Amino acid sequence: MSVHVLLVEDDRELRATLRDALLLEGYKLITAASLSEGIAIATNAQSAGNKVDLILLDLGLPDGDGETLLAQLRKQLNTPVIVISAREQEGQKIRLLDLGADDYLVKPFGIGELLARMRVALRHKGVPVSASITQYNKAGVNIDLAMHSVTRNGEQVHLTPTEFNLLARLVRSTGRVVTHRQLLNDVWGAEFIDHTHYLRLYMAQLRAKLEVDSADPVLLLTEAGVGYRLVDDE
Repeated sequence: MSVHVLLVEDDRELRATLRDALLLEGYKLITAASLSEGIAIATNAQSAGNKVDLILLDLGLPDGDGETLLAQLRKQLNTPVIVISAREQEGQKIRLLDLGADDYLVKPFGIGELLARMRVALRHKGVPVSASITQYNKAGVNIDLAMHSVTRNGEQVHLTPTEFNLLARLVRSTGRVVTHRQLLNDVWGAEFIDHTHYLRLYMAQLRAKLEVDSADPVLLLTEAGVGYRLVDDE
């Protein structure tokens, strides 16, 4: 299941850092750099029937205070909101929590802590989320998603962006079957969910690069009629 996160943050560098970290974890991300943009996205998502599962909200935005967005959201939605702010006064935290924030994280913060707090907030709303697997090591194949590194027997393996994204999706679900529909939606987008020939082509390319014998794969397995599975690592 894809979890959609709205990040409202005007700091370009922090926005890029958080975007990369959340995408690596498998979250679907929407970003806004201002209060008005955040309000528009949150409001339009609700009216269009598109879900936003969690909101990360900065307070010091160029056209207003994030507190305004939180107050407006709580009149309409119960979406989890985690405030991320450099403001560390206790009174500020208490007011925002009383206003409806689910959590308050003071900048600077560690990505690991943010991800853990996101999982807690989502679980409290009935959305089960586990920490994603980002490393894999088996049969001479070593994958490090954070480092964007794939090696086989110590040699760097060059993957196209689509090949890497497909492999990353399988790594995050190591040991579990990922359906054709899930892979097509998460790697190519919802409009491609019927294009199963894409999967056959790219899986063949991955097997040629990672398997000892691409005709008899031991890592990237086919679950007939269902999807694909990356076998458990060592």
